[in-house]
Formats: sequence, structure tokens, C-alpha cells
Amino acid sequence: MPTYRDEAVVLRTHKLGEADRIITLLSRTHGKIRAVARGVRRTSSKFGGRLEPFSHVDVQFASGRNLDIITQAETLHAYDAPLRIDYGAFTAGEAMVETADRLVTEEGEPALQQYRLLVGALRTLGSGTPCGPRPATMILDSYLLRALSVAGYAPALASCARCGLEGPHAGFSPEAGGMVCQACRPPRTALPSDDAWTLISALLAGDWPTTAEVSDRARNEVSGLIAAFAAWHMERGLRSLPLVVR
Repeated sequence: MPTYRDEAVVLRTHKLGEADRIITLLSRTHGKIRAVARGVRRTSSKFGGRLEPFSHVDVQFASGRNLDIITQAETLHAYDAPLRIDYGAFTAGEAMVETADRLVTEEGEPALQQYRLLVGALRTLGSGTPCGPRPATMILDSYLLRALSVAGYAPALASCARCGLEGPHAGFSPEAGGMVCQACRPPRTALPSDDAWTLISALLAGDWPTTAEVSDRARNEVSGLIAAFAAWHMERGLRSLPLVVR
């Protein structure tokens, strides 16, 4: 069988037969891959523990007829280790890998930006930002905004998402695509506070210094807006998002 090698993050796993698993990964070069890991549920498996969700691994595959086969896996970074002892970080990580799985729909198509975003977000969850620790929910919100932007759903934050009128405007509408002016506001449009607008822009840009002094009220306000924005543009809500500790 032809073989190939790639770096990847494990997104999810499914049982197959008595001892195998189907592993879904987001890889650096080959995009999303679904492959069979034979015998990994046996206690004698040499690399079963390396193929758990959140793990960043160097994997060798053998090309198969329907699904490729994982023949070797080496751990690059055990991002799952710190998350499994912190429930808040764990639930945020679950939402991240589910988002990556949903946004990268085509298997075998390169998705380098999504891969890099996910690796960086999981690393930040476990070790903190360059400017110090931040709440897991804040890291998740930044990841959601940036991953959606890479997928083509960047929120409008400087002008009206509908008519293009230069802002700032007071309204935020997930279904409209972000900021909306008075004339374009749909029913039930949110009116974020000034602090919330500042935080949304900082999270989208990855501007961690600006997020240092943020009130719990503004952070919770932004989390609700981003969750609604993500649910609208991914057509249905993330199953893991209601479990995130806020």
C-alpha cells in the first residue's frame, strides 16, 4: 500500500468492531482525514493512548480503499494532558475540535489556516496567552471568531453588514453578519456595550493585551453574541457549546 506522513490534531474517535477505532484528524497538509486505527482499544496497543482527542501527533498512513489505515503515531504535543484536569478548559477544547470538524467539510482538501488556528488555540488553553493567563471561554471565543473568519464568515465590525454604511453602529445581528445600522436592524438586534465592542474586535484580531482588564459582564455579553453568531453561520448550534463553563 502507498504510505504518507503528516502532522495532525485528533478531533474525534468512533469505535469500530471489537478492537479498532475510526479516528478523525485535521492535518497540516491533507486537511481532514478519517482513518482506521487497528487494535488501539486493546491494552497491548503501542499507540492507542496517542490517538485521543486534542492530541497533536505525527502520523503515518497507508492508503486504503475506503478509509486509510494508521500504521504509526508519535506524540508531538500532549495538549490533552492539561485539559483533562481542568473541566473548563476541557469543555472549551471540545467546542474547538467540534468547530474544526464542522468547518472543514471536505476530506483530503488542505486547510492549513484552520489547522494552525486549532493547534494555537489548544496550546493557549493549556499554557496561557503570550500576555498571561486568560479564561478558557475567552480563548474559545477568540478561536470561534477567527475560525469562522477563515471559513468566510468574518463578522462586520466597522460598517453595516447589510448596506455598508461606515460605523460605528450600535446593533449587532448574527443573521445579518455583525454590526448593523439603525435602518438595517432586524428584530431582536442586540445592542452591545462599548466594552463588548472593544472585546469582540480584540478577540478577532488576537490582541491579547487589550483583553487584560475586562469585566465579567462584558466577557459574558460577548460570549453570548459569539455563540449566537457561530450557531447561525454553522446552521445549527455546537453540541458541546452549552457544556462550556462560563
